Amino acid sequence: MPSSARSGSTQLRLQQVSLVSGIGSQCLLQDISCEILRGDRIALIGPSGAGKTSLLKLLNRLSEITQGQIYFGDREIRQIPVLQLRQQIMLVLQESKLLGMTVREALMYPLRLRGMECSQMQQRVEEWTERLHIPLEWLDRTELQLSVGQRQLVAIARAMVAQPEVLLLDEPTSALDAGRAAYVVSVLSDWAKSGQMTILMVNHQLELAEQFCTRVLYLQQGNLAQDLDAEKADWNDLKQTLIQAEAEIAKEWE
Repeated sequence: MPSSARSGSTQLRLQQVSLVSGIGSQCLLQDISCEILRGDRIALIGPSGAGKTSLLKLLNRLSEITQGQIYFGDREIRQIPVLQLRQQIMLVLQESKLLGMTVREALMYPLRLRGMECSQMQQRVEEWTERLHIPLEWLDRTELQLSVGQRQLVAIARAMVAQPEVLLLDEPTSALDAGRAAYVVSVLSDWAKSGQMTILMVNHQLELAEQFCTRVLYLQQGNLAQDLDAEKADWNDLKQTLIQAEAEIAKEWE
């Protein structure tokens, strides 16, 4: 854990978490231990193949750990029914699907699962489409009528409509233009600052990560190499470390 004082209760606790791929018995994550506090805004960074997406998938049981324990509050996550866990810990992947729904239906779907009244669902959808500047004409479109960037924005809106306790984002702005990406990250950051949500975000755009996060977890070769307070992090050094690591990976593929 970073050395500076951090407030808030522990929300997620990882104890010597490892993940081994079933194909070739490749170790994707090894002995990851850390605590995530309520309200943390974490930038999860590292070179390609470091295990960032694998770690996110473990936290809402899209994948299952091979060894170790992950606690959500005082419960080990494997003791929590998957549907219940994913309503509280939501993952937005880089390429999200609408599963044949219109945008409106997709935004309302997680609220229907919670049994929310129609008027409340409509109010929540209106609130977040307005906040994220999603045009009303998108609401009746299907997945095939949206660009990759538009689908990313809708996937983020769907998560924010659901308002989980923990939001996991895997390169959520990779297909957005720079201006919209910065705006979306600022909206997410403001919401987290209000104490409404804890966010872990994988993002190769370190400029956005620096503006967003309170904390940096740097993964390399499946290990947690650094756990830093964002205010004390040397972002230029992190950038150079990342560039060098990516270059070494590229050489291995030559």
